[in-house]
Amino acid sequence: MIKRLSLLFILISLFGCSEEASKSPNIILFFVDDMGWQDTSVPFWSEQTYFNKRYHTPNMERLATEGMKFTQAYATSVCSPTRVSLITGMNAARHRVTNWTLEKDVQPVADDQFLQQPDWNVNGLSPVAGLQNTVVATPFPQLLKDAGYQTIHVGKAHFGAIGTPGADPLNLGFNVNVAGHAAGAPGSYYGSQNFGNDDNKSVWAVPGLEKYHGQGVYLSEALTREAIHHVEESIIAERPFFLYMAHYAVHTPIQGDNRFLQKYYDLGIDSTEAKYASMVEGMDKSLGDLMDLLEKEGIEDNTIIIFMSDNGGLSAVARGGEKHTHNYPLSSGKGSAREGGIREPMIVKWPERVKAGTTTSSAVIIEDFFPTILEMAGVDEYRTSQVVDGKSFSKVLEGAQGDHERPLFWHYPNRWGPTGPGIGSTSTVRLGDWKLIYYHKDRSFELFNLIDDISESNNLASANPSKLQELAQVLTDYLISVDAQMPIDKSTGKTVEWPVEAIDR
Repeated sequence: MIKRLSLLFILISLFGCSEEASKSPNIILFFVDDMGWQDTSVPFWSEQTYFNKRYHTPNMERLATEGMKFTQAYATSVCSPTRVSLITGMNAARHRVTNWTLEKDVQPVADDQFLQQPDWNVNGLSPVAGLQNTVVATPFPQLLKDAGYQTIHVGKAHFGAIGTPGADPLNLGFNVNVAGHAAGAPGSYYGSQNFGNDDNKSVWAVPGLEKYHGQGVYLSEALTREAIHHVEESIIAERPFFLYMAHYAVHTPIQGDNRFLQKYYDLGIDSTEAKYASMVEGMDKSLGDLMDLLEKEGIEDNTIIIFMSDNGGLSAVARGGEKHTHNYPLSSGKGSAREGGIREPMIVKWPERVKAGTTTSSAVIIEDFFPTILEMAGVDEYRTSQVVDGKSFSKVLEGAQGDHERPLFWHYPNRWGPTGPGIGSTSTVRLGDWKLIYYHKDRSFELFNLIDDISESNNLASANPSKLQELAQVLTDYLISVDAQMPIDKSTGKTVEWPVEAIDR
């Protein structure tokens, strides 16, 4: 009798836990690579632009009508810093993965003749201590997994260098990993080319998609099929899921998605731009397929969808047409501290919490996703090995105004490679309507009022010395507080001065 009662108690307990877990919202973070603020038919400005008319993203339009658009959402200017900030909640100045990662203990881009890059965390993120040049942190997928979520990683990872623990999403709290590894770009988008898997064993070859090799399946479609499969498994198991749908698109190589390519050729635009537009639309179809799945399974009302890009749209290299113009009215693009390099298209659908078809101008930054997603999941008691810099934007989603006077910071003491407006070793702060960029190479400044000058065409550093001084002090105080690294001036052998020290230099 006692054994029967014990068994009954266990069954009731298990049923109760399952019922409680089922109430937790499913969460999809739909993360696009290198997608610019204007790479969509959804306008994120006060008016529709030329580029909004070029691109065709009906499912982003659909998501925007069901959720909230963020017109001032920020990431970092290149991929790995953003992804580490996303998964740890730390600002790049603190976690020191300030450039993109690939090979263990190797800087992917050499120093230039003027500056020596600091000893940054070239090996990326690690969940365990003991490996040099890594940041040790508790990833939020691990906290979701501990709370009972099925955590699914599909697509690009790029959290840690080859051969390090952080290169494998399974070490970062994911139950499932599809196609995620150390590299930040695919060897090929074409299944007919085995996604870059050949006899040379390229580091760029996309792993784990052998079932599509030799087929006419585009990478974005293959990843979507895999995501749908694992979501369906979670639904059958009645477990809440977190899907990190991290597309390789629209990163180079720019290879057209033949499902959509001809219509862009028919527009008569540059052939490279036609291929790029088809990649954008292929990514958008993936979003639509996932939204259709949620409706078919009857779980759309209990599923949050967050759409975001990891950095500004590529414009300095590999694109067709004039460089540094592909994100207009924003200036420059990927790799730049200008708005084109860091401002992103962002949409959030949270049924019964977010008013459909709304827009907010409240500024958010990539590290804010960490506390926000955990709050969405109801995970409110947790410990991390790192300091979390991000602030939850859940109140903004419910209609509140964000903190207009909260400073946002970017720190890139590295060399990216290409040149152009805002590209270089920089530290940056945005405070209210004002933005200051400090260039490490020559200790120069750019000061912009973004409300009056979204294209950052009027440098007010000389005309407004009091605002320059104010923001330089705010930026300096923050960099010192997080022990940020600065490059070395090769001509003197000394560390580059803090911003406020360089004003009267």
